[in-house]
Amino acid sequence: MKRLVILGGGESGVGTAILGKQKGHEVFVSDKGNIAEKYKEVLKKHAVDFEENQHTEEKIFNASLVMKSPGIPDKVTLVQELITKDIPVVSEIEFASKYTNATVVGITGSNGKTTTTMLTHHILKNGGLNVGIGGNIGDSFAQQVAEQSYDSYVLELSSFQLDGIEEFKPHIAVITNITPDHLDRYEYDFNKYIASKFRITKNQTEEDFLIYDADDEAILGWLKENITKAQLVPFSVIKELEYGAFLKDEKITIRLKTDEIIMSVSKLSIKGKHNTKNAMAASLTAQLLKVRNQTIVESLSGFEGAEHRLENVQKVNGVQFVNDSKATNVNATYYALECMTSETIWIVGGVDKGNDYSDLMPLVREKVKAIVCLGLDNEKIKAVFGNVVEDLVETAGAEEAVKVAFKLASKGDTVLLSPACASFDLFESYEDRGNKFKVAVKNLS
Repeated sequence: MKRLVILGGGESGVGTAILGKQKGHEVFVSDKGNIAEKYKEVLKKHAVDFEENQHTEEKIFNASLVMKSPGIPDKVTLVQELITKDIPVVSEIEFASKYTNATVVGITGSNGKTTTTMLTHHILKNGGLNVGIGGNIGDSFAQQVAEQSYDSYVLELSSFQLDGIEEFKPHIAVITNITPDHLDRYEYDFNKYIASKFRITKNQTEEDFLIYDADDEAILGWLKENITKAQLVPFSVIKELEYGAFLKDEKITIRLKTDEIIMSVSKLSIKGKHNTKNAMAASLTAQLLKVRNQTIVESLSGFEGAEHRLENVQKVNGVQFVNDSKATNVNATYYALECMTSETIWIVGGVDKGNDYSDLMPLVREKVKAIVCLGLDNEKIKAVFGNVVEDLVETAGAEEAVKVAFKLASKGDTVLLSPACASFDLFESYEDRGNKFKVAVKNLS
């Protein structure tokens, strides 16, 4: 019997434990922090041995295989010691993929991957496919492999998840874009981060597909220097393509070898150029999986979008509040500011991951009338934008930030929470930040 040790007792760890147990492994879960009660109950139900608030080395170093949760960096001493001892360390995605023959769509990118994953799943489901959704979103992929019988999966994959793959191979891989993010995990080397994203195509064959943003310099640079066996399917909003998807005269053309869809951008339920690209990637995936064109068009019109991503919360006294808490990097916030059509009070700040705010300067000058900082350390934001806007106020919580923003706003303005930073200084997660923002907005009215 193989001994499977799982580091991290969260969604991916517990899902892997269920699948590992089902497949006959001796399973042990170890978490350096607390394991949430809901996960402890699941582990007890499946008779999985676990520990919390510690890592007992003698119970870990006798593993045949270790599954490491994506939040644990490769550099931590425990992981380095496992590698030194030649004990394989893999991700949940790698482990679970060995136990399913389902068709897998893997979606990665610095921004847009959640929306693209949800939209792709939405179209495929409407197209009659028996399809699950997982990875960095929804239920654990491993748990679904153990307990469901899906024919296809749409997986949102972070660079951290891709770092832990060896043989995982999606039939369709999507790279939405690559901009500097999580550089603290990649020795502040953008090329290492790019290489991590492209691990998604490392095991693809000539029968597989790589859908990618043909406007993205980082993606084009990698493709110029490296080889993938997958069939390349590009999309673009700035150039007309013979094959793939492109934008011309406010119409989207989705064009594969035997098929073509043309639809107006105005029919898309999600707005902004970045969402046009997300729709292109999702549509190309659906076409490759033989979903009817009419179903694709109808699905694009009826999709409601992802929570915490340019989510209209409500209007209070003529002021629109927008929750974009999922914008944890500068590029995501760029998209959000680009979409603003009224004067904007911008709530920004949190844990800076090496941000360069200079790209935002033209949009801030054009659209932002006041900045509300929401973070423990706002010095960089103050230094960059202090002389650009009339009002810049520091706050220490969502409720205070919302009240201050509301005071600074006039009827017809938009208050945009788009932090460009991680949330862990004041909040548990970007979801926690977004939810507290929404509660604070509702308390205004």
